[in-house]
Amino acid sequence: MLSVIVDSAIYRDGRRTQTSPDLSEALAEARAGSGSFLWVGVREPTPQEFDRISREFALHPLAVENALQARQRPKLEVYQDSLLLVLRPIAHESGARVRSGELMLFVGDSFVLTIRHGGDGLLSRVRRGLESDPLRLRHGPTAVLYAVSDAVVDEYVEAVADLQVDLEELEEEVFAPPGRDAKNVASRIYAFKRQLVEFRRATVPLGEPLSRLAATGMPFVHDHSRPFFRDVADHLSRVDESVEGLDRLLSDILSAHLAQMGVQQNDDMRKISAWAAMAAVPTLLAGIYGMNFRNMPELRWPWGYPGVLGLMLVVILGLYRLFKRRSWL
Repeated sequence: MLSVIVDSAIYRDGRRTQTSPDLSEALAEARAGSGSFLWVGVREPTPQEFDRISREFALHPLAVENALQARQRPKLEVYQDSLLLVLRPIAHESGARVRSGELMLFVGDSFVLTIRHGGDGLLSRVRRGLESDPLRLRHGPTAVLYAVSDAVVDEYVEAVADLQVDLEELEEEVFAPPGRDAKNVASRIYAFKRQLVEFRRATVPLGEPLSRLAATGMPFVHDHSRPFFRDVADHLSRVDESVEGLDRLLSDILSAHLAQMGVQQNDDMRKISAWAAMAAVPTLLAGIYGMNFRNMPELRWPWGYPGVLGLMLVVILGLYRLFKRRSWL
């Protein structure tokens, strides 16, 4: 068995059975038995490793190319001998960044091939959950396709809830009393905006594939599974609406933050202007009496010097009271 194959098993009547390490023999055994299918899980294969696997399952060359190129958008491709569903699982915890992986499911005649690029142990959890429920696993590859899609969308729901908590904390920080680092707040807002963009890249394109799976006539998918895929599509629609609402609220928070910055700058400019006006009074008087003209009557006044200083003080105090009354200081 190749090292990139993390798990491989034949399921007969919903129960796991022993599997031959040779993929050809395992696939032939699954196709020979009624109600049996082979589920092979692969993680980040190299082109050489996946070439061997794709030959065993007779995958279409374009499907092989899609499987090897990470960063695919969510989509559903139907080929002659299989269909390919591309998903982008999202991992997020409150206070952390959004991390997306890539998950591909090939479903064909009596087999399911899952390929994972990055991400966490979602497939392992889904496999354990299905193995504990043989009645559901009896529905074959369709059950795996539904379970994986449902688990991915459930992770979206949890991630949206965490993002909501993070956004509430950011909102409180934006509207907190002055004294915070405004530049840091703006950076966090833009970083949060970037996370929502990454999130929507995973969720928005997935709506069309789920709608197709819920429609009739999809090869390798049982018609009785349509209500289940419609339920997953409905959950995804709610996620998209929630993310759109978060995006709008974040835009409003950014606008409010920029408005606060503008008001703060105007307030700072008024204070600077007020202090500059008070500093201009002694500068003006000192400049006048520093021109060194000979015929200046005040130069011979005994109280000329203290009188000018007193005038400076009176004018400055008057301006200070005026600016204070108008809330410039």
